[in-house]
Amino acid sequence: MAPTPAALAPLDQVRDALDPGAWSTTTADLAGMAHDASHYLLRPRAIATPSTLEELVGALTAANRAGQPVVFRAGGTSLSGQAGTDGVLIDVRRHFAEVEVLDDGARVRCAPGAVLRRVNALLARYGRKLGPDPASEIACTVGGVVANNSSGMTSGIAATAYHTLDEIRFVLPTGTVVDTGLADADARLRAAEPQLHAGLLRLRDRIRATPTLRAVIAHQFSMKNTMGYALNAFLDHDEPAQILAHLMVGSEGTLGYIASVVLRAVPVPTEHATALLVLPDAGAATDALPELLGAGARAAELMDAAALRVAQQLTAAPAQMKDLRIERHAGLLVEFQTTDADQLAAQVAAAAPVVQRLGLATEFSAEPAARAAMWTVRKGLYAAVAGARRPGTTNLLEDIAVPPAALTETVRSLARMFDQYGYDDAVIFGHARDANLHFMITPNLDDPAELAGYEAFTEDLVDLVLGMDGTLKAEHGTGRIMSAYVRRQFGDELYEVMREVKRLCDPRGILAPGVVLDDDPRAHVRHLKVVPTVGGAADRCVDCGFCEPACPSRNTTTTPRRRIALLREAELAAATGDTATRDAIESAYDYDAVQTCAADSLCARACPVDIDTGSLMKSLRTEGHGALAQRGGRAVAGAWGPVSAGVRTGMRVADVMPTPVLSGVTSALRAVLPHELVPAVGPELPGAGRKRSALPAPEASATGATAGSATIDAVFFPSCTGAMFGPAAGGEGASAAFLEVCERAGLTVALADRIDGLCCGTPWASKGFAAGHDAMAVRVADSVLASTDGGRLPLISDAASCTHGLAELGEHLDPARAEAWAGVEVLDAVSYVRREVLARLDVTAPLESLALHPTCSTEHLGTGGDLQTVAAAVAREVTVPPSWGCCGYAGDRGMLHPELTAGATEAEAAEIAQAEAEHGAFEAYASCNRTCEMGMTRATGREYEHVLELLARVTRPA
Repeated sequence: MAPTPAALAPLDQVRDALDPGAWSTTTADLAGMAHDASHYLLRPRAIATPSTLEELVGALTAANRAGQPVVFRAGGTSLSGQAGTDGVLIDVRRHFAEVEVLDDGARVRCAPGAVLRRVNALLARYGRKLGPDPASEIACTVGGVVANNSSGMTSGIAATAYHTLDEIRFVLPTGTVVDTGLADADARLRAAEPQLHAGLLRLRDRIRATPTLRAVIAHQFSMKNTMGYALNAFLDHDEPAQILAHLMVGSEGTLGYIASVVLRAVPVPTEHATALLVLPDAGAATDALPELLGAGARAAELMDAAALRVAQQLTAAPAQMKDLRIERHAGLLVEFQTTDADQLAAQVAAAAPVVQRLGLATEFSAEPAARAAMWTVRKGLYAAVAGARRPGTTNLLEDIAVPPAALTETVRSLARMFDQYGYDDAVIFGHARDANLHFMITPNLDDPAELAGYEAFTEDLVDLVLGMDGTLKAEHGTGRIMSAYVRRQFGDELYEVMREVKRLCDPRGILAPGVVLDDDPRAHVRHLKVVPTVGGAADRCVDCGFCEPACPSRNTTTTPRRRIALLREAELAAATGDTATRDAIESAYDYDAVQTCAADSLCARACPVDIDTGSLMKSLRTEGHGALAQRGGRAVAGAWGPVSAGVRTGMRVADVMPTPVLSGVTSALRAVLPHELVPAVGPELPGAGRKRSALPAPEASATGATAGSATIDAVFFPSCTGAMFGPAAGGEGASAAFLEVCERAGLTVALADRIDGLCCGTPWASKGFAAGHDAMAVRVADSVLASTDGGRLPLISDAASCTHGLAELGEHLDPARAEAWAGVEVLDAVSYVRREVLARLDVTAPLESLALHPTCSTEHLGTGGDLQTVAAAVAREVTVPPSWGCCGYAGDRGMLHPELTAGATEAEAAEIAQAEAEHGAFEAYASCNRTCEMGMTRATGREYEHVLELLARVTRPA
């Protein structure tokens, strides 16, 4: 339903404070951005994406004058309903992601949109990391971590954002900017906001003068606690500026906008020892905790019997767990972490008597693979339960904390409550060292009976936790889910203190209404998200947003989370008869979701429930092609030799045309023809490549065993991208470089039979031409099986995406061919060179510096280490930008939609430019896929080439 003119009036005032491109009220944008990781759904009236702090402050103050609700949204990984609004949603992830490492890694300055994993990657070179270590670090942002006072498995209380905060810069709704990094920050606050300053002093003195209030606060914040506001700030700090700074931590965007923070970093542990202890019951597990923690354990993760039963089904589960008949058992995943090997040995020795007393044969392991398997068991619980839930249900992951002495009884009581309310698939796990429990249930909140059950369960939960003198929220923030219970937990007097803090900072109440504080006793069951089924893997989506930082289109159109959210929103609109909303979403979906998806499937690697949204979009492309188009795709596959020769001819013509003329012609054609048919070309477009059969390699015999008198060591499948697109200026191309270094190493490589007519199949898969892909797969399999002597010889490709396509070719073959294909070892040229060639070469002229761009395919293939090793042989210093990701070129997608590549490479290109500004230009720039090299050349203005071209160059005899 469209907003009324009266509702639009205050929106117009906010809109006018922004650049036109920073404002959207389209149905698709509003529907897609409404979803966060919680089970709440409020549909915003507008999306604001300011690009500067000044622009954001202008929008904020305009909203304040107009009384328009505002919520700040970054990663959207919050589970308690903090990131949704029916007012203006201000996206602070897009343009506020700056990170500055200070004092050799001792501190770090971060803007709110900086993703935690990227910050830790920048700190890693200094042996440091951020103190908070939430499980969502792949996607959560510093702004969210600070706003929720997130913690994690090893941070405890001491290493949270609250306790590692050094400086903070925040903006009040009036536009007042407070920067505690300034020596006179308190005087500035008093001058700009005298009532706020005086009010904070008044509250400070009132709390300190009342022993009962001090005692409640001291107890509440002796635990992990994110319920309500951080009232411990009134006891920990004297000046109002510092009190307010620490009240901002955990305030969930309800007091002001956190523009930047300086956090103290902590050392990264270098020594680890891990054990998974399976004990008779929760009591035995909690009884062992004091001694294990006393020995120095940094992590102690508890899993109840239900969680262990789920863990048994995981592939990584240890054999002793899989074979165990679980009854009342409980698990403890215990890890020691230090930076000193002797200290680690002493800690493990101190823990040995505890393990022996428990009658366990378990030993602590420092072996990375064994440790990773144990942590996979713990971290896999969420995915296993959430992914297997009934269609249409919601995964509700909650967190509480209790005094350590109450932990055992709390676990037992929760298990009884799950039985009482029929939550048969519920699991309990958590950070036992902090007596911080997580539990997950999966109710259908659209079912009135299940909703009533959930309400009753929540009341019993509140009684249980508060009866144990615990806190209802330990890590995930109060949000909407517990805002109605803050008064019960803290009492009337401290609740009024919190309300006064809110009134002092946000007198008009525009910041995230209903979040943290709400007097409505049923606030937690308002605005619940309905989860309609849309079919297939998409129904497993939990809206967590883990996929978004890896998505190439995140800055251009949509993300995997939003693609699925839009499918659900269209389905819901259809079910309710809202044809206008359904039509608006569907009309935008082809471009916003389907065509601008790079289909690189990195989202699947990040997704906790294994959804490959790239594959889903490719299936929608397939559905969009009619029978005639599919026959055309098959015909192209059958005539790939002539087709690719035609492309080379076109590239030669394009190469002799002046770039402005060529760009003008394609731009004119794109103005009248679909962009899926006409590419946009620019100066990065290279000349034509070389016909693959003309490469200087021996001809393979029928058996693939010999060529003339030479013994064949491998069969080469050069990529057709190298045949179409010529090498970088002055280069020889990846195919020629690979053959050159193999020859230099004394290895003989033969070309696959009939190579000019073959392709890995990726172009057909990407574009949704399933029939053509299947046809090409058969041709490739027959050729390769003959050329490799049935798989006796390895098959090598010189483009990572082609290697990936060949590795998955068996999925498109009939059973007999698929079985034969499974016996073929498919290797990327970089991996083959690392394994067989590198040790036989002498580097005669190494480069000083190299900027390296891995690719999405190296991630899928697991060959990133090989790429790094070869790059390290080429150059003395190799730099991989922390923000590297899929370049979005995706074969020809970067030519059809150059805006996709521009958005995908924005952060990485900026990091390259910053490194060049600080240290000068790199001597070379490299990747391992021709189209990715073209995409990065366009993004940076630097000539990228294949790393093997550089290797050939630096190993040539002087």
